[in-house]
Amino acid sequence: MKKIFALIGALSLVGLTACGSINSAATLGDITITQEELQTSVDQLLAERAAVDTSQMQLESGATLNRSQLRFQVVTAIFEEIAKELKINLTDSEITASRASLIAQSGGEAALPTNLVAAQIASTNFDKYIRASLITNKINDALLATGVAEVDLNTRISQLVSAKAKQLEISINPRYGTWDAEVGDIVEIDSAGDAVTTDSVK
Repeated sequence: MKKIFALIGALSLVGLTACGSINSAATLGDITITQEELQTSVDQLLAERAAVDTSQMQLESGATLNRSQLRFQVVTAIFEEIAKELKINLTDSEITASRASLIAQSGGEAALPTNLVAAQIASTNFDKYIRASLITNKINDALLATGVAEVDLNTRISQLVSAKAKQLEISINPRYGTWDAEVGDIVEIDSAGDAVTTDSVK
């Protein structure tokens, strides 16, 4: 479950600005992630937490959870747009096989709900994770075929994500925070309208 979250850090190269639509949590070109969609994802994840033992988990909550779930939605949408540009197609059989492999690696169907909660992925977002992972694998294979060294793959993926994000002119609703390029994350905004960073609370 850690693979895509490592790639999410690629967005540290991108500045996110305020959303134009009051109902939008984020926009990416013609794509809109609504606040309702984001809240549905958060609510589902919270409900699924209640069904498993979370006593040994370090889980996000409140505004921090909202920001991380929005970040997931934004990044997986970026990967879908990269796939369109590079004409990467995913078949149903590939998605099914990847899902089965991930489930097997994580201890089987019985363990899946707990593992998804631990990874902070709502069950309805599991397919988005699978698709982003498959897209990443196909990009990696294409890069390797052109002679790119394996050690440079993450850098090249980050460059692709950054370029696509800038092209899409991503914007984010300030109720969920603002983008802090220094720390590479969506951070909360204080009452004065400033970003709350680690330095500001020392």
